[in-house]
Amino acid sequence: MYEWILPSLSEVLADSQSTMAECSPAKAERQWRISLAAVEHLLIETLAISSEAAPALVLAAPAPLFSQPALTQNIQTVTFTAKPFNPLALMPFQMPTTATVAEENSFQEAVLPILPADPLVAEQFCLVFTEKFRLVLVLAECKNGNKIFSFSFEPQIVQQAWRAIGARVMLTNPDFCAELDALVQQYSPVAPDYRIVMQFSQLLLQELPEPEVSKDWETATSIPNPEPPIPNPQHPVPDVELLQAFAHEVRTPLTTIRTMTRLLLKRRDLPAGVINRLEIIDHECTEQIDRMELLFKAAELETCAATKAANTHLTPMSLNQVLQQSIPRWQQAATRRNLTLDVVVPQQLPTVVSNPTMLDRVLTGLMENFTRSLPAGSHIQVQVIPAGDQLKLQLSPQPQCQDSDTADTSVTPPIRKALGQLLMFQPETGTISLNLNATKHLFQAIGGKLIVRQRPQYGEVLTIFLPLEVSHQQQLELRKN
Repeated sequence: MYEWILPSLSEVLADSQSTMAECSPAKAERQWRISLAAVEHLLIETLAISSEAAPALVLAAPAPLFSQPALTQNIQTVTFTAKPFNPLALMPFQMPTTATVAEENSFQEAVLPILPADPLVAEQFCLVFTEKFRLVLVLAECKNGNKIFSFSFEPQIVQQAWRAIGARVMLTNPDFCAELDALVQQYSPVAPDYRIVMQFSQLLLQELPEPEVSKDWETATSIPNPEPPIPNPQHPVPDVELLQAFAHEVRTPLTTIRTMTRLLLKRRDLPAGVINRLEIIDHECTEQIDRMELLFKAAELETCAATKAANTHLTPMSLNQVLQQSIPRWQQAATRRNLTLDVVVPQQLPTVVSNPTMLDRVLTGLMENFTRSLPAGSHIQVQVIPAGDQLKLQLSPQPQCQDSDTADTSVTPPIRKALGQLLMFQPETGTISLNLNATKHLFQAIGGKLIVRQRPQYGEVLTIFLPLEVSHQQQLELRKN
């Protein structure tokens, strides 16, 4: 028997052999996060195969789940929430037409309510519809306080999950139900190609940290583990899990606020002053969401037996494209703190090997912390220089004056206090950021290396090294040597 008038998604998946073993909230949430990361990479790769492919549709709760630009411009997102406001009063629900997609190359986000008494309020879910596959993921809380994670590619199960959600849309927003149902029916409920499911499984393994998370998955899927991983006593789990929970709790409401802000920005009857303030809110939310994701990733790395275990999705990429996106944000961050920034980049940049998704975020987070540690009026120089088989990116503060009387004056480094294993606190500015070791681990995870040096007359100088792509000819030469 269902607990409510309509089945929850966890009840739909309960008898489908798609449910993992019931476990602690922290373990189930790790399974949920790992699976979402795999779905994100699968969507990016699937949508990138053909520019003519139809966009994906994502139904999610309680907040939007994907924020990568490569996805947000190519998916239609419908978010379900039980928040005590009516988002439809802010922006009417409107499904995109073919003409709208062609002209704007973006999709409107929609937010629909869930009744407070509905058990679905206690579940996080994600339904994905594409031309290649359908997928449902659910994270639900059990009566005993544990949690349980489920997912399924089976077309029949995904269709049942959509019917459970569609029935709720009919109850709360009957005018929009037909439009949403028509959009869902555009994606044929066919079994996915086995290669897609295999690719998803490979992505899961790549996202899987060690040792603790792998143990959970092996137990849940009955895979034998001949050599159980040994916990690392240098990294106590409670501190790391607390930071993960904190980052998640901060990121979720900020994502909801950003969604509401972007819905308002699509209205054409707003005064210029209101638009300006909304754009500031959107920028601040995005900045803090990115910071929380960095904290979350850093905490995740600390659960690995070795940082190399997290070196996933390292591919040849254009650093020039990343810098074109990042430099304007660096300039804004410097201007807000009354700093000046000078970037020196060669005209031709070689291809580097890194993680395209994480590199921009890690560099921006590093620049944010760097600018916060400098006094107002400082000047920063960013240099990008080839260095053998690596590319060197250096951030260095420049002297504020060149007078001979002050040439020998030493710069006092900022005061920083440790907060647990991963964070540090700067009392002068009230800034909380990742400590040096955690930041270095992040760069190692994306294939790079960070070196920090203290120069008396300048202050801290940060140097990042990224490996260059090795050509086939270079590989042959290396083998000969």
